[in-house]
Amino acid sequence: MPKKFHIPIKTAPPRFEPIGKYATVEFREDCAGSCKACVKKNCVYGVFQSGYQHMRSMDEPAYLYTCQSCFRCVQECTKGIFSRVINPAYRALGDGYWLAGIILQTWYQAHTGKIPVSGAGYRGPFTGKGFDAMWTDMSEIVRPTRDGIHGREYINTCIELTRRVSRLDFTNNSPGNATAAPILEIPLPVLFQAPDLGIWNVNVQQAAAAAAQRLGTLLLLKPEDFTDALAPHADALVPCLTQDNYHRFSDLVHRSRMVELAYTPQIIDTLPKLRALRSDLVISIGVPLDDRAASRAVELTRAAVDTIHFYADAHGNSPDTDPPRFLTEMIREVHLELVDQSIRQAVNLIFSGGIAMAEHMAKAIICGADGVVLDRPLLIALECRLCGNCRNNEPCPVKIDEIDPQWGLQRMVNLMGAWHNQLLEVMGAMGIREARRLRGEVGRAMWFEDLEKENFAPIFGRRQVS
Repeated sequence: MPKKFHIPIKTAPPRFEPIGKYATVEFREDCAGSCKACVKKNCVYGVFQSGYQHMRSMDEPAYLYTCQSCFRCVQECTKGIFSRVINPAYRALGDGYWLAGIILQTWYQAHTGKIPVSGAGYRGPFTGKGFDAMWTDMSEIVRPTRDGIHGREYINTCIELTRRVSRLDFTNNSPGNATAAPILEIPLPVLFQAPDLGIWNVNVQQAAAAAAQRLGTLLLLKPEDFTDALAPHADALVPCLTQDNYHRFSDLVHRSRMVELAYTPQIIDTLPKLRALRSDLVISIGVPLDDRAASRAVELTRAAVDTIHFYADAHGNSPDTDPPRFLTEMIREVHLELVDQSIRQAVNLIFSGGIAMAEHMAKAIICGADGVVLDRPLLIALECRLCGNCRNNEPCPVKIDEIDPQWGLQRMVNLMGAWHNQLLEVMGAMGIREARRLRGEVGRAMWFEDLEKENFAPIFGRRQVS
């Protein structure tokens, strides 16, 4: 059995004080000031450990992002001086899709490399839009040996990016496919790419490239982003080219294991020319995830493309589609069209846009993806607040342009360590031991819309959509 894939996490503290969900409000005039077992000392999550001081010298309460809202301090204070309120700055984080809670959880995972757990449990709605309308099956969670994180069983999370051989060739008495191309395999179903907003200078690029190399995955980059500073990480870089400029970057093609070409109707004619430069080159085609995505997937698969990369917008919606359709629906459409054509096994499908949490990665694979591509979470791991200042040429409040690449590297590695463990948890609870086996396994998921139609529509009628 091969060695288990392990991501080495290491605490990488934030450079700036994080914006937490809760702020502490204390009525100090009622504090006894002499409690031997002050609730601050006994906080389960250590919220007050670093800043605990006597009330006479205490600074104004800080907004603490480590508080998990267990309310033990509120309940156990003998004088009842504590209360918790929502931090106003927390409400201003993100937008309607990239919620403040997602940003906060990403900061925590990048800091510690651990899975975020709420002491008060989940108190939100059980369904919503997008990925929140999809639930995963945890029927195997009762098995005592299902835990893949602590080493009691082997769970494989790797995926391939090369085209799979579908048949053996015994012509001319040859012993099968003796000259098959090498396989490009990555140990977790995640690739990186530059985000659609934020600071993407050489320091951030170095951090992302180094993280991709350490994790064994790949970073998609525009050719103008390739600099000498990224040369040590060349094996982890994928140049994103076009049919008009690929010949001008032939040196990048020769140095890279994989390249991506932007889709055009004539792109198929370019593939033989590109393969002539390097026969073992892995070729991905970047395609917008619009209404023609499924038909283009069939076209490109029959043209012997290795991987197809579909681009949704930052909120996971299909671009240039009215009304927009969400990622889960579009992935299912593309995947099932290839299944109907009996060619799904020949190609790899990866999707980007709207992948904000580890559960989104698992749910995308269940819908039919081979892997996903991250963009904004990489910046959030570097303390980005998605404030939009960079779009208005205003200064970054956390000075991402000044980060130490080594610090950024560890923050991204920590984030992927937490995501990898969550994927292991989900797969173990499903009784699935390989990420490739999870692909398209819709029997391991439930959709709110389907359940509502099956169970409540016969009684109450169908929901009216306004």
